[in-house]
Amino acid sequence: MTIKIHQSTETLYDQDYSLWLETTIEKLRLGEFSQVDIDNLIEELESMGRSDKRALKSLLTRLFEHLLKIAYWESEREYNHNKWKVEIRTFRQQISDLLNDSPSLKNYLESIFEECYHRARKNMIDLTALSSTIFPDTPISNIQETLDENWLPPIKTNVDGG
Repeated sequence: MTIKIHQSTETLYDQDYSLWLETTIEKLRLGEFSQVDIDNLIEELESMGRSDKRALKSLLTRLFEHLLKIAYWESEREYNHNKWKVEIRTFRQQISDLLNDSPSLKNYLESIFEECYHRARKNMIDLTALSSTIFPDTPISNIQETLDENWLPPIKTNVDGG
């Protein structure tokens, strides 16, 4: 597919991102490197890397929130348990997909593991209005357990009066 453009690619980037992307890909395929909008291409590539990291951090935090719900939110567990399990499975699948697409993100996952747990813990304290002493200060699982599709945390009873 050959795309005829009468605009500069810098202007095209600002006016029609999708067309800019198609044009850039076409120029790269044709080896027309001198005509590629390098500055915006570099910016987009950097943004992609940041986006994957933000997604991984968000998914891991949400996964921890749901693991904490199952383990500690007794008053809501009976009604929500199956829904939470489905959410846990979904977050794990999405994390797995990200790590399969970008195996180098495994190192990043290790570096943000405790930070994501602490974020999830704070979120759960706010959401449940349970005492902060109910939720452990340290992660309730290691990385392998957290990502294991068959692992769920032990259920704690009589923690919220439920």
